[in-house]
Amino acid sequence: NDWVWTYQEEPHRTRRHQIIKAHPEVTKLCGYEPLTKCIVLFVVSIQVTAAYLLRDTPIFSWQFLLTAYVVGATANQNLFLSIHEISHNLAFRSPVANRLLAIFANLPIGIPYSASFRPYHLTHHKALGVDGLDTDLPTKYEAIFLDSVLGKTFFATFQIFFYALRPMMVYQIPFTKIHLLNVAAQVIFDIFLVKFSGANSLWYLLMSSFLAGSLHPCAGHFIAEHYIFENQLTSKPKPKPNDSNILAAETYSYYGILNLVTYNVGYHNEHHDFPAIPWTRLPKLTKIAKEFYEPLPTHTSWSWVIWEFIWNTDLSLWSRVKRDQSKKVTAAWTRDELDN
Repeated sequence: NDWVWTYQEEPHRTRRHQIIKAHPEVTKLCGYEPLTKCIVLFVVSIQVTAAYLLRDTPIFSWQFLLTAYVVGATANQNLFLSIHEISHNLAFRSPVANRLLAIFANLPIGIPYSASFRPYHLTHHKALGVDGLDTDLPTKYEAIFLDSVLGKTFFATFQIFFYALRPMMVYQIPFTKIHLLNVAAQVIFDIFLVKFSGANSLWYLLMSSFLAGSLHPCAGHFIAEHYIFENQLTSKPKPKPNDSNILAAETYSYYGILNLVTYNVGYHNEHHDFPAIPWTRLPKLTKIAKEFYEPLPTHTSWSWVIWEFIWNTDLSLWSRVKRDQSKKVTAAWTRDELDN
């Protein structure tokens, strides 16, 4: 077993230039989306209200668990992806306002992570598929020990922990004042929630976060985005970046109904091509540049993605494209970059 190695440049930069050349008007789609902050406020309110209403409900009762799965996990997945959207400065013009909104969106998740997510995620864009930098890639140990139906089931069930802990195991980012504010705000919120509503309310939020990254339909996007589902696997690198051979697709889009509650994260090729275009305008990008996006492979169901990933023996954590180290991109973020 091995990854799908390549010397080729990641496809998004190339396609971005091609699209801009063919449709220069797409650059007008870039900018911030004021609707984002309204949705964040609404979803945070839903979760805080649900947590309060469940304060006296036994944790292992069907009412508690069903609410946490149907309402809580969907809401917290929405908040995960609001933080993803905000990490690209797409909610406000002001970078500081974006950082503060991300911290606010983080509150119902229960554990502070918004400040750390941003630099790791931006590196994922800068160094897609680069081993040692792109923390969306599974590690070799994950791929070896989870290379079975049981292992993939474990990964899909607990993938929220893999995505939370893996980045820190790959490389460290500097701890800045925005990290400190993120931690302080979360601790204060959790303490107040327990004091005035009870421990069950905090458990509801934490369970919602766990289920949002587990066997939940919306969690399928974690696997759907960059795992290779085509029968084009090869461990031999392409000899040069301009090779005419086409590498197996490493980013997949999904245009289904779950985009309504996930900030159109299913438009993932579009997002990687143009990270400065907010979620509300990605469908318009697809329509304008349809000749570029229609030929690309897509998923039709995130639930199917999870099922297929677990049961298809041709799919595993090895099913990812990795780039040769000679193409390595620096992840040395400055403090100004992290704060802005």
